[in-house]
Amino acid sequence: MIDTTIEKFQADVIDASMQTPILVDFWAPWCGPCKTLGPMLEQLEQQYNGRFRLVKVNTEEEQELAQHFRIRSIPTVYAIVGGRPVDQFQGALPEAQLREFIDRLMPNPGDIELDAALEAIEKGEREAASGHLKKALALDPANDMARLTYAQFLLEDDDAPAAKAQLDALSPAGSQDPHAQALAARVQAMLEENRLPPSPELEARIAKDPADLQARLELAQHCIAHKAWEPALEQLLEIVRRDRAFGDDVGRKTMVQVFDLAQSQPQLVAGWRRRLGAALN
Repeated sequence: MIDTTIEKFQADVIDASMQTPILVDFWAPWCGPCKTLGPMLEQLEQQYNGRFRLVKVNTEEEQELAQHFRIRSIPTVYAIVGGRPVDQFQGALPEAQLREFIDRLMPNPGDIELDAALEAIEKGEREAASGHLKKALALDPANDMARLTYAQFLLEDDDAPAAKAQLDALSPAGSQDPHAQALAARVQAMLEENRLPPSPELEARIAKDPADLQARLELAQHCIAHKAWEPALEQLLEIVRRDRAFGDDVGRKTMVQVFDLAQSQPQLVAGWRRRLGAALN
């Protein structure tokens, strides 16, 4: 617990809240309920072992701060997270309600592990990333973002069955995410690749009959399975040009999925989006 002033408020509260949730307790020496609430907050700060910080503002001495926060009655407690007020209450709450208020501010442990996984992926530390992603899902099985990230991670290792298991476990809302649907398309292409005719056979069919749209679609699926985005888009765009209705507009729909899969190549995606737009118009 620390006492702050208007001169120290930026460092004590705003800057510090970028790392840890801050509770700002506006109080006064003459306030009876403050004498009940203050010690309870101090005790909880110790029990939470640094997961939040308590900062106290004496409204008698720091009237400008009290006016800035429009304090009308005390005690008033503001929760500051990421530099912004996110919640508040007035009066001396029972301990159980205080814990509920504080717990709402705590970061989800699964999200912490997901952030660590993303950092490890960025550094190329794939074994560490895998461990963090597994922990994230163990802590929060309903974390669709962690599950989607893990599915993509597994796909990068060409483990389509494991990636499919993660995608199948998404919530109904998560499974409707465009990125999830794009990953599912690539998983399906990888799983079906062995059941598709060989690429040379499909290329021969197209050379013999350029209107063989099924051959073009299957060749595009081969390309998607191997992340050959441009050859896949070439076949899919030709399907759109020749028969927009083929396979319930499968050419355009699959192109959109490839755009999502190839998002790390923005110039390629932008160029093919323009070509698709021209074909549709």
